[in-house]
Amino acid sequence: MNIWAIVPVKPLNRSKSRLASVLDGKQREALSKQMLEKTLNTLRQVEGIGGILVISRDNAVLSLARRLNVQTVQESGAPELNDALSRATQVVMTWEASGVLIVASDIPFMAPKDIEGMVALADQQRIVVIASDRHGEGTNALLIQPPGIIPYCYGEGSFRRHVAEARKANIPVRVFGSPTVALDVDVPADLKLYREMLTQHEPKVPVWITSV
Repeated sequence: MNIWAIVPVKPLNRSKSRLASVLDGKQREALSKQMLEKTLNTLRQVEGIGGILVISRDNAVLSLARRLNVQTVQESGAPELNDALSRATQVVMTWEASGVLIVASDIPFMAPKDIEGMVALADQQRIVVIASDRHGEGTNALLIQPPGIIPYCYGEGSFRRHVAEARKANIPVRVFGSPTVALDVDVPADLKLYREMLTQHEPKVPVWITSV
């Protein structure tokens, strides 16, 4: 098994625009950088990950990734997440990736055990393992094995659309749920919850795993 993690990253100086009512530009940039570095360091601790690739059009992001010994690809053309992920997937396929794990860069409490749990569920040659955001709408982590068996459907309602694409292709889907994966920081309510969780030693919320 050779699963590669792919982390797409927006330019830091344009990140987290929906937090503009509570954080200024420098604060949003600093928060995004902090969460990205935490995400990459978490992924580096997982033995089941064969490698990590960051794709971004931001040179500062790419430099940070390279300092952490992470592979990089410069995004080009019109900004479009699904196209960027398709390009990154083609790159890791040349490195003989047996699967890809797409991970959002803004999941501050994601732990190595979360990634290990998702990788453990990829026990079939053809499978999709998905973790949603806390609203059950977005896709915070997506493991596809082998790469390319379903198209990327990031955007509004991506969780349901990824599940629908897997079902259409007759591919088993497993849903991995964890509070530490479900919390991404996009809007002020997320930021408030993030700050509350910082005061806890470890969130005491059960993990759930289901098939859909």
